[in-house]
Amino acid sequence: MTSEQAFSLSPIVVGTVKGPGENGNQYVFITSDNRHVKIGEYVYYEVLDANVQRKILGKISARCLIDHLPDRIFADTEISPEAIAALVGFTYDNPEIYEVAVDVIGYFDLGLGFMNPRKTPDPGAKVCLADDRMLRQILNRKQPQEIGSAHIGSLLLREMNAVPIALDVKELVSTHMAILAGTGSGKSYTAGVLVEELLLPHNRAAVLILDPHGEYGTLSEMRGHPKFQAEDGYSPKVKILTPDDIRIRVSSLDYYDILTLLPEMSDRQQSILNKAFRLLQKHKKGEYRWGVQDLIAAVREADVQEDEEGNVKQGSSAPALEWKLERLERSSYFHTFEHTVSPKDLFEPGQVTVLQMNEINQEEQQVICAAVLRQANQARMNTHRGLIERGDENHLPYPVFILLEEAHRFAPATSRLAAKRY
Repeated sequence: MTSEQAFSLSPIVVGTVKGPGENGNQYVFITSDNRHVKIGEYVYYEVLDANVQRKILGKISARCLIDHLPDRIFADTEISPEAIAALVGFTYDNPEIYEVAVDVIGYFDLGLGFMNPRKTPDPGAKVCLADDRMLRQILNRKQPQEIGSAHIGSLLLREMNAVPIALDVKELVSTHMAILAGTGSGKSYTAGVLVEELLLPHNRAAVLILDPHGEYGTLSEMRGHPKFQAEDGYSPKVKILTPDDIRIRVSSLDYYDILTLLPEMSDRQQSILNKAFRLLQKHKKGEYRWGVQDLIAAVREADVQEDEEGNVKQGSSAPALEWKLERLERSSYFHTFEHTVSPKDLFEPGQVTVLQMNEINQEEQQVICAAVLRQANQARMNTHRGLIERGDENHLPYPVFILLEEAHRFAPATSRLAAKRY
């Protein structure tokens, strides 16, 4: 925070309102202040609303120069700009006048958030720079170091740490969030900062990272770091699961997962597999442990043909499907009984689990991701509904945060199953 802004009794006036902008949620003001008035900066005007003086916050979206020194002053290096500025009536300290457009955000209410009273400023009203204290209060639903806050950085246009920005962890785990930017711009770094904040003593979150490139192993450095220690003995746990540690129970897969793992198949083969999968679910209802051999038996049952005399014989698709399914049975990651990625294995308050998949092909990565997310989602919902008892591998009594690094690998825009699946 700068000394001129800290708890200032008199706000910094940066300009005067000229009138409305290009749309109903915008106004323009005139200023000669080239120091504070920047694109993206926050300013406010005051109005009387319901007998309360409100500070209506806005964000500068554009500015243009409307009055300035003659170009000749800058073109001729032999002429003193100060001298000519005085001759033409300019004060050289503030020779330029700007017209600035502001998009209105509204005033902040602790209970309701931002409210827009739809009261535009009158021409001649003063526009003030929003001070650091005001921005700290209204940009953060949770202040840094509060329980449930994740401090991710500082407001760019202010001095370092003058306006720290913290996200609300409850909001993060209650919805979806994407970190979008170009290659090399710091997406993984930002995600790492967020994970570290979630594991600080005041949060102690349960975090899972699906890591297709093996980039998050360095999180193990949190263990023993003084920043992450608490007086009650808390220290975050870091669990790294390498490809050799990953085992997925075949019965946790759905039809499209299995289809993804098999080589290209004809429409007839896909139809038989789909029928077999439904038969298996019917036969094994209530059981969640079946294997590839059970699915092969269901394929044989599904692929039968009856001739004109009523004789039943095996169809031609079953042998080809059986061969492809036996290839799946030899996979390193999909098994009849072994399952190392249940919610009980992956989640614990104060623990980050990194599922490294850097040696696994993309189709298998997609299926592993789908199986893990599906089971975690069902576990959380069924635990909340009281359908799962404590001790069950699917008992998940707390919210979790799951990070998908390179998420487009797990949900590609196009794939060979996209048209059929979606």
